[in-house]
Amino acid sequence: MDILKKDFASKLLKVKAIKLQPNNPFTWASGWKSPFYCDNRKTLSYPDLRNYVKLEIVHNILEHFPDVEAIAGVATGAIAQGALVADALNLPFVYVRSKPKDHGLENLIEGELKPGMKVVVVEDLISTGGSSLKAVEAIRNNACDVIGMIASYTYGFPVAEKAFEDAKVKLVTLTDYDHVVAEALETGYIAEDDVEVLHKWRKDPANWNK
Repeated sequence: MDILKKDFASKLLKVKAIKLQPNNPFTWASGWKSPFYCDNRKTLSYPDLRNYVKLEIVHNILEHFPDVEAIAGVATGAIAQGALVADALNLPFVYVRSKPKDHGLENLIEGELKPGMKVVVVEDLISTGGSSLKAVEAIRNNACDVIGMIASYTYGFPVAEKAFEDAKVKLVTLTDYDHVVAEALETGYIAEDDVEVLHKWRKDPANWNK
């Protein structure tokens, strides 16, 4: 059990940035029914936790991607945290929109990246990986080199793992599904029976509870 991932999982559960409701599922924007909901933006409201996330992302970038020359946040969830990280590292910062702005310069990337820059993408959450990897594609199309991505949390869906592998993007996360479920069980947030429900959901989230 990774100490950082266990510790951060505990912190996310305490501030209810992650909620588990096996018997009262949420509906995601995609239409999927899910017993699991994660909103890491909530960490921004707690100064100590906000600083903790910033510093852990910084430490991971320095460990895994020491050649970084710029930080990119994925809109909208990772804009604030990405900016904090870029400031701590004294590096240029940009953020990547989900689609080009519909007026003015119609920018997809807000800010300035110079061709050839080595960029680390900061993301708050990885589900299928689709929106995160669109941001990577936009940066690569800007003649820059994405050397990796740091995310606060990942569900660890097989489809996402394959997508990152196919895109040749190294992904580092502060915590993940396994550590959150283990921490929730250990603290009594969920019961043993709930774990099986959660595991069934993660195996096939698109068709679960239909």
